[in-house]
Amino acid sequence: MESMKTSNKSLQSSLTPESALEILREGNERFVSNLRINRNLLQQVNETKEGQWPFAAIVSCMDSRTSAELIFDLGLGDIFSIRLAGAVISDNVLGSLEYACKVAGSKFIVVLGHTHCGAIKGACDGVEMGNLTGLLGKIRPAVFQEKTFNKEKRTSNNQDFVDAVTNIHTERSVQAILEQSAILADLIDRGEVGIIGAMYDVETGTVTFHEHTKRIGQPLHMVEKSA
Repeated sequence: MESMKTSNKSLQSSLTPESALEILREGNERFVSNLRINRNLLQQVNETKEGQWPFAAIVSCMDSRTSAELIFDLGLGDIFSIRLAGAVISDNVLGSLEYACKVAGSKFIVVLGHTHCGAIKGACDGVEMGNLTGLLGKIRPAVFQEKTFNKEKRTSNNQDFVDAVTNIHTERSVQAILEQSAILADLIDRGEVGIIGAMYDVETGTVTFHEHTKRIGQPLHMVEKSA
């Protein structure tokens, strides 16, 4: 896929999950190097007016510093961007991802956490406030799972603790998608879609992909050949 072109049906269908992930890696490298592609956005509006063929779906935080289109140097129509505080997985998020991959043909899912996340900090400190209480409750299991730091250091004032919880929460979110969506799990097992967790550094602009969370099953035709 030529990164400067608007994603269309032909380009989308030609991608594998691995090549879709590579586009994201290369896009973030351009972003960090300040070598972003100069796109004609008005032209892309015209090119996407009849439909959309995004090659990936990014689940990320609502934080104003974490726009996936900017972080991965992408244009209109390139990705589905699903954003909410803490990148928490819910039925609504799962349904959106199922539409993105099963219906619209996206080839890769990224669950993107980030440093200095306010939602993670709130969960670390046990914040309770209106509807936010329930949302932060979905992050709290990652706080309990983190066992490295002693009681005095288990607060939002300790950035290392916050980052550790963010990484655990991201990993748990990837696993939740695999366990709670039979549709997505099947697509991933078949090698039609891939998934990975990642962390965005708001200080440097760099995305670090958690390779140990990456999951792409063998494509069906490869399984048949090896049988």
